[in-house]
Amino acid sequence: MSVQQISTGKFIDGEEVFAIELTNSKGTYVKIFNYGAIINQFIVENINGEKQDIVLGFDTLEQYTDPEYLKEYPYIGAVIGRYANRIKDGKFTVGAENYQLALNTADSTLHGGLVGFDRKVWDIIEIEEDQNAVTLQYESIDGEEHFPGNLVVDLTFQLTENNELILSYEAETDAATPINLTHHGYFNLSPTGGNVSKHQQQIFASNCLEQDEGYSVTGKLIPVAGTPLDFTSIKEIGKDWNESTGYDQSFVLDKIYGDLSLASKTTEMQSGLTLSVYTTEPIAHLYTGKYLEVKNGKGGRDYGSFEGFCVETQHHPNAVNIPSFPNTILQPEDLYTQTTIYKVSLNK
Repeated sequence: MSVQQISTGKFIDGEEVFAIELTNSKGTYVKIFNYGAIINQFIVENINGEKQDIVLGFDTLEQYTDPEYLKEYPYIGAVIGRYANRIKDGKFTVGAENYQLALNTADSTLHGGLVGFDRKVWDIIEIEEDQNAVTLQYESIDGEEHFPGNLVVDLTFQLTENNELILSYEAETDAATPINLTHHGYFNLSPTGGNVSKHQQQIFASNCLEQDEGYSVTGKLIPVAGTPLDFTSIKEIGKDWNESTGYDQSFVLDKIYGDLSLASKTTEMQSGLTLSVYTTEPIAHLYTGKYLEVKNGKGGRDYGSFEGFCVETQHHPNAVNIPSFPNTILQPEDLYTQTTIYKVSLNK
């Protein structure tokens, strides 16, 4: 096992950006930037003995900040905060105080606002060589993106000998504030990339959340049985989907709230790779990249619609406006915690 911290020689908003490299004895390699806590590479050995990068991204740091990329920003590989997914109308109330966030979609605030945690340089506060881990920290000041309270977030990435990439989050605040964190990695398990419709997918969820035309959840649960949203048994992602829209859907996991359990399994036959996602969170949001239009990705390759999939583990979207949903307001006396694990294995 090894951990290396390497300067990119680049500065963003006056802050130096580093790459942190985690490697285990099997040769699995993960590269993380402290800009956006971006997972830039996740290289594993496939069933053919080939080294394969299973996440989308860019060859250079600068490409993540290119204005052309940011115009149709798909959040490739980054942490999302202060609040993942959509807050309807950008409005919420904490105590007796009403808050209005900037709208970065037609009728909602998406993924934390105009400049979320995905575009911040995080501090590297600890490297644990014996644990093959690094801890990043970001302090979101009171009023940032119009959210209340000074919020301090610690995120630890650990690569185990079992090919598990563990993401452990903790957060504290000095005033009540909404929080809903997730990681927005785009995966493709095929050795040649391309459309993910032939990937085999299973999600351990009997219900999903109803969404309005703007993809904001309404508060209503919908049983998936007998619908194209039923992934309770493994099937090809493209088997029942609408070819023009794919999936952009929040699934309510069949689990005890807060327990670490299996949320999703994705398998690809050519590589023989399986990605299993474990989480303490109640929601797994499956997004198959309808709006993914990226030029000059890794190796100069363009990424088009449906060439990556995300499993975004999180709390219920828009829960700040839906009292029946689990609470997403963090109080000063409480500690926010979340664990999500991406485990890669071979189908033998």
